[in-house]
Amino acid sequence: MSLPSPVRSLSARLAPRTLRGRLSLVALTTAALLMVILTVVFNTVVRHRLQREADDELRTRAAAVATTVDTRHGRVRVLETSGDRLLDTNAWIYAGGRLLERPPSGAGELTRAAAALAARGTRACRTTHGADTVRLCAEPVPGGAARATVVTALDLAPYRNSARTLLLGSFALDAVMLACTYALTRLAVGRALRPVRTMTDQATQWSAVGSEERFTGGGRPAELAALGVSLDSLLDRIRAVLRHERQLTGELSHELRTPLSRIVAELDWWHARPRSDADTKASLDVVAEAAQSMRTICDTLLDEAREGMPTAPGTADVPAVLHRLAAQSDASPAVRAAAPGPLTAGVQPALLERIVSPLLANAVRYARTTVTLSASREEGLVRIEVTDDGPGVPTAFTALLFQPGKRADPGDGHAGAGLGLPLARRLARSAGGEVSYDPGHGLGARFVVTLPAG
Repeated sequence: MSLPSPVRSLSARLAPRTLRGRLSLVALTTAALLMVILTVVFNTVVRHRLQREADDELRTRAAAVATTVDTRHGRVRVLETSGDRLLDTNAWIYAGGRLLERPPSGAGELTRAAAALAARGTRACRTTHGADTVRLCAEPVPGGAARATVVTALDLAPYRNSARTLLLGSFALDAVMLACTYALTRLAVGRALRPVRTMTDQATQWSAVGSEERFTGGGRPAELAALGVSLDSLLDRIRAVLRHERQLTGELSHELRTPLSRIVAELDWWHARPRSDADTKASLDVVAEAAQSMRTICDTLLDEAREGMPTAPGTADVPAVLHRLAAQSDASPAVRAAAPGPLTAGVQPALLERIVSPLLANAVRYARTTVTLSASREEGLVRIEVTDDGPGVPTAFTALLFQPGKRADPGDGHAGAGLGLPLARRLARSAGGEVSYDPGHGLGARFVVTLPAG
């Protein structure tokens, strides 16, 4: 049965908002239930124990009184002793169903209860609840031909007071134990959660400043070690996003600056003095070309940003990736992969493909007959070479090779916005690698990709 909405709302407001408070409340509730059960069991056992002690006391008295009863010769006779007054206190002696002696102060209710017990003829006890709570026990007198029974009574007030005192003491002890349990639980949970709070503060600080600090290591418990691995993965993604954002902003700024400068210069030149219709048309053509260049640059970079960069940690089988790229390029010139395995790079396969693909596309665009993909390992790095037998890169253009939007010969008949090589370098650097041009290569062009080894 679900609780009414106001009750649920009230319980939600009263519930602790911190994990420390909730765990402390759970511990307090559990301890309270356990202590209630223990208190009930303990006091029940104590009451039974006190009742047994009272019954033993009554039977001891009955046995002492029975020594003064003579049942020989077929009749019951009470013998007089020096302690007769003491023995007669709260004691009734019956011969069969006939009362022989009763205590001087025996009330009618107690006498009737004693007579009922004596009539049974066996050992029995009962409790009467009148002005005072009294326990009575009947004890048959052993031996003899005649049947005699001694009934003794005992006021249970002292025993009840003892039981009540123990109950109050139990409640006081329970309260102290619950207070200590709550305090110790809050202290223990607070100490246990202190590393989590520290890790939270570190994660906030490190994610804000792009720190390279790591959570793994440091002798933390297994649960916190697993949390550290998850936080490290999250920080890696945050760092990748920050790098991507900085690089994208920088590239947009750099790449848009050149066509924007052309537009501003052309407008300044057009405003400098009156122009003919032909001059105006020429200026508008320049502005339109620069605007189209800006649009192409923006579309290319934003499409790349929307697709997302797979810069999370991972490993890639380099020969498998290169052979797959070579097999996918079925147009002329021929693409040949020469990458002996095993060779693993410390990046995901998708990222490796996106680094090598622009270099391969550039090589295929300018090669005459053959493009070669090769890979090797050197000093903890993986070296991938993309080589073609085309005309190569003009010496005067090598300094501008990786600048976005730059092409050695825009009128060479090949499509492109001059963003492939800068994009490959940006992706490689985001993974801790580099893309460079080898000016010492002879025929054609050679581009070298270096990435951390997996």
